[in-house]
Amino acid sequence: MKILMVCLGNICRSPLAHGVMQHLVEQEGLDWEIDSAGTGDWHVGHQPDKRSIAVAKKYGVDITQQRAQWFQRDFFERYDHIYVMDNNNFRDVTGLAECDEDRAKVRMFLLKDIVPDPYFDENQFEPVYHMIEKRCRELIRELRK
Repeated sequence: MKILMVCLGNICRSPLAHGVMQHLVEQEGLDWEIDSAGTGDWHVGHQPDKRSIAVAKKYGVDITQQRAQWFQRDFFERYDHIYVMDNNNFRDVTGLAECDEDRAKVRMFLLKDIVPDPYFDENQFEPVYHMIEKRCRELIRELRK
């Protein structure tokens, strides 16, 4: 199974989701591929935000090897599931879809809400981490069925 996590710049939310999911998948012994991307290209090639790196490290998750990448249309072929962090990400990603099959791969990461972008509020990194970790655990249970 191949899973892609998507946010705006691929430096805060999606790297956390990528790292947490990868960490949990490895703990479960699952042979899944996890990756992340952003709908904007400002940070391509950069490491995640230092605050995302710090909060992940606090909980034993290393995201320092990740590098931001820009979401590309061919990702629809490469990934089975594409999870987006907010409504703008959903609109941007589905806007690149060429068919219903592609659009069907795209879902909101959270079922009834968005993952808030902590970039401009340093106090949000910790709550966002916990929100992401909880949902990653749920997703593993859902996707294993």
